[in-house]
Amino acid sequence: QVQLVESGGGLVQAGGSLRLSCAASGRSARGYTMGWFRQAPGKEREFVAAIRWSIGTAYYAESVKGRFTISRDNAKNTVYLQMNSLKPEDTAVYYCAADLTGGTMKTRVNHYDYWGQGTQVTVSS
Repeated sequence: QVQLVESGGGLVQAGGSLRLSCAASGRSARGYTMGWFRQAPGKEREFVAAIRWSIGTAYYAESVKGRFTISRDNAKNTVYLQMNSLKPEDTAVYYCAADLTGGTMKTRVNHYDYWGQGTQVTVSS
């Protein structure tokens, strides 16, 4: 069993930055792929970024490439999403997810086994 707890959401003006954290507990996350997704009101949950923990390979949705950075801290068993140059269209609930197989290019919701409770990010114009 894996528990994921997100933090770091909030209200920020357009152009600002936030850093989201996702602490994993229950098992070491080193064999996983960790992903961030987001869901805006009335829309489907969409892929944002993911990182293959063991080798650090990261990949991003086109809409956030160059603005968001995903990283991990082995000692803290935590994955981060640094979000810069935020736009109003980034407003959503952001979810952390874990895929226990640890593969690459995990961009679909059904690729992931465990989910956090979500954290709200609101970007004002």
